[in-house]
Amino acid sequence: MAFIVKPTLIYCKILYLATNMKIIIVSKRNSQSRTFNLGKWRRAFISACILGLPVGASIATHQIMQYQSDDEKFSHKTHADLRDSLVEQESKIALVKQQTAQTINALTLRLAELQARIMRIDALGERLTQMADLDKGEFDFSVMPPMGGPEQLSDTPDSAFNAPDFYKAIDQLSLQIDNRQQQLSTLEALLENSQLQKEVFVAGRPIKKGWMSSRFGHRTDPFTGRKAWHAGVDFAGKTNSDIIAVASGVVTWSSDRSGYGQLVEINHGNGYKTRYAHCKELLVNIGDVVKKGQVVALMGSSGRSTGPHVHFEVFKHGRPVDPARYIHRVNR
Repeated sequence: MAFIVKPTLIYCKILYLATNMKIIIVSKRNSQSRTFNLGKWRRAFISACILGLPVGASIATHQIMQYQSDDEKFSHKTHADLRDSLVEQESKIALVKQQTAQTINALTLRLAELQARIMRIDALGERLTQMADLDKGEFDFSVMPPMGGPEQLSDTPDSAFNAPDFYKAIDQLSLQIDNRQQQLSTLEALLENSQLQKEVFVAGRPIKKGWMSSRFGHRTDPFTGRKAWHAGVDFAGKTNSDIIAVASGVVTWSSDRSGYGQLVEINHGNGYKTRYAHCKELLVNIGDVVKKGQVVALMGSSGRSTGPHVHFEVFKHGRPVDPARYIHRVNR
C-alpha cells in the first residue's frame, strides 16, 4: 500500500501494494517526488487506522441515533409527566373551590342565624323599653348606641390590631348573643311579673271626677232612717261620668243585681274582688279581661239609690274590707 501526500500545495494519492507500503510525496512545482518506506509496525498501525475509520463512523452514527432516540423518549416522558401534574393540580383546585363554596354557604347560614337572633333581641329590647315606660327615642334598639371621643394612640409598643380567628370570632359572638338573650328574657319575665303585680294591685279611686259621699261601716240608712251596715263607699258625680277599674282582672258579673242596680264585678286574683254598682250603662261583659284604669261603666242611679253615684266595694278572700285602705294606696 502506498500513500501520495500533498499538504497545502501537495496532493496525495493512495496506491495499494501487496508486499510493501510506501508514502510518496510529489511536489507540484517541479514534479519531484520523495518516497518513505514504512516498517511493519507502522504499516499495521496505519492499516488499523484505515480499517477502523468505517467502524468508528458506524459506532458514532449509532451513538448519535441512540442519543436522538433517548432525547425523543425523554421528551415524551417529560410531556406526559407535565400533563399528569397539570391534571392533578386542576383536580386539587377544583377540590379547593368546592370546599371554599361549602365554607361560604356554612358561614352564610351562620350569619343569617345570628341576624335572626339579633332581630329577636331587638324586638325583645323594644318590648322591654315599652314596659319600662321609657321616653320615646330614649333607648332605640334600631340604631347603634351613641359613642365618641377624641382619637388617642396607645402608648403600648405593641398596639397593632391582631385579627382573631374568623370562626372563633363568630362562635364568641354567637355565645354573647345567647347570653344577652337569656339575660333579656329573664329581665322581661321580671318586668312582666312586676307589671302584672302593678296591674292587679288594687289601688286608687273608681272615678276620674267626683267626691266621696258615704264611707264604709255603720250609717243611717237614707231610705229607712235606721242604723244600717254599709259594706262599701259611695262616690257622687255627674250622670254618665266614667267608672274605671282600680286594677286589672276578669269580669265575673255584668248585669242587674238586687239592691245594686246595674253592677260590674271584677276578680283581680290573689283573693281580691271589686264591685261597681248603681251604673247607668255597663261597658264590659262577663269573661272580659280589663286593665287598670279602663272604663267599665257609666255613672247612674240604678237600683236602690238616691242619686247618681257609684257604690264601690272591695272583697279580700270573700270578705268585704274598707275600700279606703286601697283608695289611698300608693300605686307600686
